[in-house]
Amino acid sequence: MVSLYIIGVFAVVIIVTLYKGIKVVPQGEEWVIERLGKFYRTLSPGLNLIIPYIDSVRERMTTRDIILDVPQQEVITMDNAVILTNAIAFIRVTRPSDAVYGVEDFRMAIINLVMTTLRSIIGEMKLDEALSNRDMIKARLKEQIIDDVADWGVTVKSVEIQDISPSPSMQKAMEQQAAAERERRAVVTMADGNKNAAILEAEGKLEAAKLEAQAQVALATASAEAIARISESIQERELPAMFLLGDRYIAALEKLSESENGKFVVYPADVQQAIKGMLGSVFK
Repeated sequence: MVSLYIIGVFAVVIIVTLYKGIKVVPQGEEWVIERLGKFYRTLSPGLNLIIPYIDSVRERMTTRDIILDVPQQEVITMDNAVILTNAIAFIRVTRPSDAVYGVEDFRMAIINLVMTTLRSIIGEMKLDEALSNRDMIKARLKEQIIDDVADWGVTVKSVEIQDISPSPSMQKAMEQQAAAERERRAVVTMADGNKNAAILEAEGKLEAAKLEAQAQVALATASAEAIARISESIQERELPAMFLLGDRYIAALEKLSESENGKFVVYPADVQQAIKGMLGSVFK
């Protein structure tokens, strides 16, 4: 009975020893092994043997890409505008021992490093510059954190800015500013239109006045020439001249009588004498 008990204990010890000494590491992982509390080596994927009770598995690290979601945070720009931004980082553990012993929690450390670096980069930019240069922010962010995380045995494959937008209060202020700007442009456009219309109207009046003056000058010139010709002609042909002048005189009286304002027209009793009176001393 005692012998069976001893055999059973040995069997259990052997099973436990084999369990502790044989390690099968799956693909995509590397295990950090400590010997008596000190880093000893890293196990690669596949079958591995360690010394039971002396060696122990300190950490099972994944060697696949890790996605870190950097939470949204408020950032103040150089011109004191508040914007909201978050990011996402793709990293991979390349040296598991450094990731275990280099920092307490490499995931949390990288998230905080990305947040502080992002605040620093955007804090050096103005609002419009920050909203329109997402690629430049991403490039600078990766450049500034890549050396720091390398000390932790981690490689940054990519950092993407998920969102960068003004805060609700800032967005409301920007909308009000945009509305005020549109209203100002509408007033300026209307004022320019009125100004151009007034200028065109004044130019039209000026051109009309010039043409009217030219017409009056031409009419006066024509009248002077006509009078000169008539004066030359009537010296030798009194009767035809009187006929011509009398005919125009009567025609003028007829037009005057047809006018809407001509309520009462008086014809001279002796048209011939009236015409002679108009010609004056020419017929004497």
